[in-house]
Amino acid sequence: MTTSLPRHEWLEREHAHLLRADALTSAHRERASRREKHPVWDFLFTYYNYKPAQLRRWHPGAGVQLEQASERLSWRWYSPGADADSAIPDAAAFAHEKSDLAALIERMLRRTASRPGQFGCFGLHEWAMVYRADEHRHPVPLRLGQAGTDAVVENHDLRCTHFDAFRFFTPEAVPRNRTELTRDDQPLFEQPGCLHAGMDLYKWALKLGPLVPGELLLDSFELARDIRLLDMQASPYDLSAWDVVPVPIETAEGKAEYVRQQRGFAERGTRLRAALLQAWLGSAQPVAVSA
Repeated sequence: MTTSLPRHEWLEREHAHLLRADALTSAHRERASRREKHPVWDFLFTYYNYKPAQLRRWHPGAGVQLEQASERLSWRWYSPGADADSAIPDAAAFAHEKSDLAALIERMLRRTASRPGQFGCFGLHEWAMVYRADEHRHPVPLRLGQAGTDAVVENHDLRCTHFDAFRFFTPEAVPRNRTELTRDDQPLFEQPGCLHAGMDLYKWALKLGPLVPGELLLDSFELARDIRLLDMQASPYDLSAWDVVPVPIETAEGKAEYVRQQRGFAERGTRLRAALLQAWLGSAQPVAVSA
C-alpha cells in the first residue's frame, strides 16, 4: 500500500535529515578542509568512496509518494505518483536498470540475515593484513611491534568470513585462514557477526538510493561509524596519537570485550538489515531474519 506525504511533512523530514547528516560528517569535513588525514574515520569516505553530500540527500523510501514534489521527477529512479505534481521512488525502475546490482544486494542481505552470527574471529583480519609485512596499509606504528604482531597471528586460528577483508591479507597470512574466500563465493560465507558485514549495510543503503528512507541510511552510517571504531581499537596499530584506546584482543580480557561489542553490533545490524529489506521490497509483513 502506497503512503502519501504532504509537502510540508516531507520537507520537515528532509530538513531534519540535513541537520543530522551535517552533524555526523562535520568533523570529517573540517579535517578535509585542512587536508588532514585520519587513520580511523577517513575509511568511511575513502574505502566506501561516498561523499558527505550523498548522505545529505533525503529520500522517503520505495513506494512512498511525495505530494507537490514535481522537482523530484528529474531525480533518478523517481516516477510520477497518482496525484498531480507528486513523485514516488520507483523500485521497479531500479530493478530494471540495475538488475544485477538489485539481485546482488537482495542476495547478500537475505543470505546474511539467514545465518547465525560467528563470534570467534577477534578482529584478526587487521593483523593478517600486516603479517610479516615490510610495509603497512596505514603509516602508523604497530602496538606490539612487527615480531609481536606476527606472533599473535601465529598463535591464533584465522576465521575471517568477509572477502573484502581477506583480499588484503598478506600472502603469508592467506593460507592461515580457515577458508580461502573468493568474490564469487562471498554470498555463501557472509554472516551477521562480521564487523564488515555490518559496516556494508551503509554501502547497500547508499547503492539503493531513493528506495531507502533517509533516516534508515543515517542509521546505517552510524552503525558503520561505531563498528569502525572497534575495528581499529582491536587492530595491531598504536593509535594513541588519535586518542584511540585499544581493545587488546591478544588477551583474554580484550577478547571478551571485543565479542561483547561484536554481539551488540550484530543485533543492530540484524534490525537494520530487516528494515532495509522491508523498506526496499515493501512486503506487507516484516521480513523474518535470524538473530
